[in-house]
Amino acid sequence: MHFTRPRELVIAGVVGLGVAYLLFELAYGSLPRLPTLAGTTLLVLAVIELVLAFSVRSRIRAGRVIGAIVIARAVALAKASSLLGALMAGAWAGALGYLLPRADRITAAENDLPGAVIGVCCAAALTAAALWLEHCCRTPEPRDSDRPPGATG
Repeated sequence: MHFTRPRELVIAGVVGLGVAYLLFELAYGSLPRLPTLAGTTLLVLAVIELVLAFSVRSRIRAGRVIGAIVIARAVALAKASSLLGALMAGAWAGALGYLLPRADRITAAENDLPGAVIGVCCAAALTAAALWLEHCCRTPEPRDSDRPPGATG
């Protein structure tokens, strides 16, 4: 398994943007109102992943052994969350792309704008937290005191 690549996140974001914009274009009139705090679930996940990231990072730096399966699960969670965050950021951006030009003419679009903005921000926070968790799960570089005498690196 490899760490998340930027192109994977970009592809997920573009897919989310395209699907959401198309959905809004085709069915906005029949969709229910967007709840203002709809995207906050992603923010809750981001906070949980941040706490996990700092916990894993401190344990690794302190030399306290964490099972390899725990790290592997954390990396899998981080990869899935970063892709979800990118996909949802694209979807919320697609919603914004549809709503912004219509907000001055359609009252419903104006009312849905705050929810879409909050959604984009929360999705971006999840992506960032997941990438930080993934980074914290990397094997640390050996310090000079960890190297055998005479080793160059």
